[in-house]
Amino acid sequence: MNATSSEGAPGRVVLLTTSHRVAPGLLSWPAWQALRDADLVLCADGAHPQLPYLREAGTAVREGAPTAEEVVDACAGGRTVVVVATGEGEPRLTDGLARLAGSGRVRMPELELLPASYDLPGARLLDLVQVMDRIRAECPWSSRQTHRGLAKYGIEEAYELVEAIEAGDREELREELGDVLLQVVFHARIAEEDPDAPFSVDDVAGGIVAKLIHRHPHVFGDATATTPEEVKEHWLRTKAVEKRRASVTDGVPLGQPGLALAAKLSSRVRTAGLDVPLPQGEGIGYELLALAARAEADGVDPEAALRAAARAYRDAVRAAEGLGPRTGGTEDEQDGTGEQ
Repeated sequence: MNATSSEGAPGRVVLLTTSHRVAPGLLSWPAWQALRDADLVLCADGAHPQLPYLREAGTAVREGAPTAEEVVDACAGGRTVVVVATGEGEPRLTDGLARLAGSGRVRMPELELLPASYDLPGARLLDLVQVMDRIRAECPWSSRQTHRGLAKYGIEEAYELVEAIEAGDREELREELGDVLLQVVFHARIAEEDPDAPFSVDDVAGGIVAKLIHRHPHVFGDATATTPEEVKEHWLRTKAVEKRRASVTDGVPLGQPGLALAAKLSSRVRTAGLDVPLPQGEGIGYELLALAARAEADGVDPEAALRAAARAYRDAVRAAEGLGPRTGGTEDEQDGTGEQ
């Protein structure tokens, strides 16, 4: 019994929660204090990952799932009972304590929720990797997918993300970012199975981390950049050294939409300080090339500008049909993996 306990005091119940995304044993100082000072420590899960570390630290843990009444009785005389919560929480216990408190017939101990460990930013990505791993192993559709088979969905999800951004729909933006992220994790999971050159999502993340650090010497090194233009110069300079490209057009994907392709080529030429006149020719293609180059020089994304005009045209068509402006996504949306 604690020295400060008194015979008539109702005591205290501490519900200790931990995150499975943080290594076991890495608990907050208040958590360790509560465990050290407790008169009784309970845990319903004998396989709880924290138990070996608690016992190593000298904390005796009684395995079991007592009822709310039993926990209240254990607190009698000012005693402190710490309950190490399982991954699902302790709904049976907390619901029982709530019922007792609501009855008004029981003198209740103090109830405290004490988070012993917190998720770091990005911790839910670990859950995504675990879920994807299970889906890849157990789902009849997902287990058969290949990089090539999924390629079209990556393009579709990227377009839907752009649409959410341009529509200014925050909820849709959050969802579409998740769908794009799924494509990355799905491809990385498939890549683990390659017999010749496997890699994992950790390799993907490690590669982009290294790239970001290398291309931001003004953040992680001794270089200086005070304007966006200077940042872009750093980026292009380090990128050129990394890629060792012979032409400014190297690395420009020719499969992207035509206006975007024309604007990208124009941007590369302008940034490199080259004076290359646009090719002259007959037909709408050359006219669109000139328009795309002009838009890029003026700081306008020709693809975005055309989409905005197309949306206005769509709304005009719907108005002519007696319908209101369309909101939301496409009519035939998929869930981002290709499954209907």
